[in-house]
Amino acid sequence: MVEKYLLLTPGPLTTSEEVKGAMDFDYCTWDDDYKKITQSFRQSLLEIAQVSEEEYTAVPIQGSGTYGVESVISSTISADDKLMIAINGAYGKRISEMADIYGIEHVDLVVDEREPITLEKVTEYLDQYPDITHFAMIHCETTTGILNPIEDIIPYVKAHGIVTIVDAMSSFGGVPIDVKEEKIDYLISSSNKCIQGVPGFSFVIARKQILEATKGLSRTLSLDLYDQYAEMERNNGKWRFTSPTHVVHAFYEALAELKAEGGVVARHKRYESNQKHLATGMADLGFKLLIDETYQSPIITSFIYPNDEFDFNEFYHQLKNDGFVIYPGKISQVPTFRIGNIGEVYDEDITKLLAAIKDIISQ
Repeated sequence: MVEKYLLLTPGPLTTSEEVKGAMDFDYCTWDDDYKKITQSFRQSLLEIAQVSEEEYTAVPIQGSGTYGVESVISSTISADDKLMIAINGAYGKRISEMADIYGIEHVDLVVDEREPITLEKVTEYLDQYPDITHFAMIHCETTTGILNPIEDIIPYVKAHGIVTIVDAMSSFGGVPIDVKEEKIDYLISSSNKCIQGVPGFSFVIARKQILEATKGLSRTLSLDLYDQYAEMERNNGKWRFTSPTHVVHAFYEALAELKAEGGVVARHKRYESNQKHLATGMADLGFKLLIDETYQSPIITSFIYPNDEFDFNEFYHQLKNDGFVIYPGKISQVPTFRIGNIGEVYDEDITKLLAAIKDIISQ
């Protein structure tokens, strides 16, 4: 029997007992009560995104966050279009891999993983490739924990008549995003990140006019974003294929908890406080941060190994025995490990974590 531990990861994350308890109910996918839950959370997502149902829609897609991203890439970009991808980590690279698989013409703006995407670099590429029709970038790149400035970049790109795609997997619900103001056409996130639900589906918040123009473009059946949207509109929230009913109910509960906490602004404040406490405490213990605090997200933080003798696997298992699970590093240039602070994680948890780390490194 595995002992309970705190997940200090960017999702899946530690959830509340109420969210877990919401899964203790078996719904029928065709039932009207279940469809009402789907319709309710679709509306809630639009409210979090600060958009109207007249202009935008929220479309859930079965599977992890990557399924949602692939749904957008594979079913909304035609053979005549050209995609630009801004990359400063593994998740930007993943979009590039998707484009390769589907034969989508694309150009990649690749930036050092330790640096943010900047408007200056994007402008240079747009000037160099005036035939770009679609643009994709990551908001919070959890490879490092960097937060890219979509509020500077996306409106500029949109002003050039380009369709904008934002992977906000690890930020939506935990970092305020005004989807309409920031000119985002497609925003993708998932059930097990800052909303604090469990894994099982992703969702796309899409500008209706742009989405409806993609009818018939999909290269797959199950990832057809337009068809999923059309089915839900026709049949009051019915998913095309079997949906993760227990996960949906947990997500419904998680949304209620987000509202009770005070919404995205309040949750962002808690996450930010957690991260600053973590970063300050780790610095006091001799760990250097990988990312400049100017671009550091409140989601997950990368720390550089303190010395050449540092054994991450040993460190990981010692922390796990103390009740904490962290993440290994994901970049090749510098040996790092990562600690997340989203989910049911509070200031006192960070205090306990830092005490456990202090004990480990003093041994």
